[in-house]
Amino acid sequence: MKKRMLFMLLAMVVFIGVLGFVKYSQIRQAIAQGSSWAPPPEAVTTTVARHEQWPTTLSAIGTVQAVNGVTVSADQSGIVEKITFESGQEVRAGAVLVRLDTSQERAQLASAEAAQHLSELNFKRVKDLHERNVTSQAEYDRFEAESKQTEARVGEARAMIEKKTIRAPFSGVLGIRQVNLGQYLNGGDPVVSLQSLNPLYVNFSVPQQDLNRLKVGGVVRVSAEGDSVDFPGRITAVNAVVDEATRNVEVQATLDNPTGALKPGMFVESRVVMAEDAPVVAVPASAVNFAPYGNSVFIVEEMSGQDGKKYRGVRQQFVKLGESRGDMVAVVSGLEPGAEVVTSGVFKLRNGAAVEVNNAVRPGESTAPKPEDS
Repeated sequence: MKKRMLFMLLAMVVFIGVLGFVKYSQIRQAIAQGSSWAPPPEAVTTTVARHEQWPTTLSAIGTVQAVNGVTVSADQSGIVEKITFESGQEVRAGAVLVRLDTSQERAQLASAEAAQHLSELNFKRVKDLHERNVTSQAEYDRFEAESKQTEARVGEARAMIEKKTIRAPFSGVLGIRQVNLGQYLNGGDPVVSLQSLNPLYVNFSVPQQDLNRLKVGGVVRVSAEGDSVDFPGRITAVNAVVDEATRNVEVQATLDNPTGALKPGMFVESRVVMAEDAPVVAVPASAVNFAPYGNSVFIVEEMSGQDGKKYRGVRQQFVKLGESRGDMVAVVSGLEPGAEVVTSGVFKLRNGAAVEVNNAVRPGESTAPKPEDS
């Protein structure tokens, strides 16, 4: 009985040992296979970073200002009798906007004209008598002065009536009406805003160290947010004073605005085009991996794996970017011309990853792209 028990125990130990050895062999084989496994190469498109000469520009955020812009207001007090404009209307210089009630002033004008007529008759009689030496010089001077005073009162009454007709001081586009028919206006109350939209001023500031690069007559290109159209202009004035708080200098440019797309008060991007060109290394913007810790590109190179085999992989290279033009962006430092750079699929790459280049369809590489539906 004891021998049988020992035999069964020995058989069980041998079975467990054989099973453990088989499992150990399977685990070692799986580990060996896992260590030799490599992910398939990522499909990407590439381009060659090229050396280009780009015009140097100085960018700044500017504010649009009307060459002529006012809030038209009442000169004299009175009741609004007639409104002859609509909000947003384009008007010419001298156009009548509002007429105030002038019934009292017209009555005063009639009284002044009657007094003037009587004074002229009296002065004419005295003048005839004076020429015949019937009246004294003092009498002649007194009637002459009275005639001129009544004439001045007539002119004053007519001026008061004219001031109650509110006119556009210059040609432009009206804003939103701020008066109503029958409303009483005090002197200085606003009626409507009037802005001359063509041409326009754009005011922007540049650092004092760039002041010597600016000159009156220099080319400026202006674009509004959300609008791909550039408005060309010229620098017309540079402030003679540097702001002590910011050490910036205010610059004013004048530009045409024939369509009225730009409005006074808008924020715009102003780019001053410098005379000299700057050498840059240009790559498509899609090639840049933008990140808070730094921007980078992936360069395709010949690499060696752990087993010594050669493969095409990517190396992450941090770069410093300059301005962009259309599809392209300038790399100021960190990239040499001639390097093969990944242009699509950068989001799925890591340093040393294997890639397969397929340039059948590539991102745009134009500095002045024209969309098909434009």
